[in-house]
Amino acid sequence: MNASLPNVAIEVLGPPPTSGTRDAFAELGLEGGCKAFPWIKALKKVNKSEYKSVCHTVREDGRYVEVGENDNLIVQKLQANPSALGVFGFSFLDQNADKVRASVIESVEPTFESIADTTYPISRPLYFYVKKAHISVVPGILGYLTEFTSERAWGEDGYLAEKGMIPLPEDTRKAKAASVRALTPMNGKEPLK
Repeated sequence: MNASLPNVAIEVLGPPPTSGTRDAFAELGLEGGCKAFPWIKALKKVNKSEYKSVCHTVREDGRYVEVGENDNLIVQKLQANPSALGVFGFSFLDQNADKVRASVIESVEPTFESIADTTYPISRPLYFYVKKAHISVVPGILGYLTEFTSERAWGEDGYLAEKGMIPLPEDTRKAKAASVRALTPMNGKEPLK
């Protein structure tokens, strides 16, 4: 027990295990915390399933409250209990900035810029992969790639941004779009930046 910490009940409101947001939080937030402890970090090399069990398990003593996949309800509950924490995506935080405030992680605030450049530790890029051999076989796949990498879709003012996707920096988007148009195979070690 650390007497310097406030005597406030812990309450974390978040999505259920079926949620992609919960998966991302477990992978980036919870597992990220595990990596700060050498003995837990070492467990990954010895017993991956136990490591995952330890690092991806959320408390079941009532401190973590599954609120379903209704982010509006999380915001309402955060307003009712300002000491609680909520787990939801950035787009919802951005839409409710007048009602809730973000958690700073490792001295980095979640902003469009810190998420796009991956400096905010609890963010991750969206990847999707297409097998080059399928381009000529699967109808519409080339059109899908072209559309997804168009500025109208993934640009700063694109419809994916309206749905909460944080666009890559412009130079990175242009390079990735050119790579897709050329159908350049990935080498598996390509950096995001």
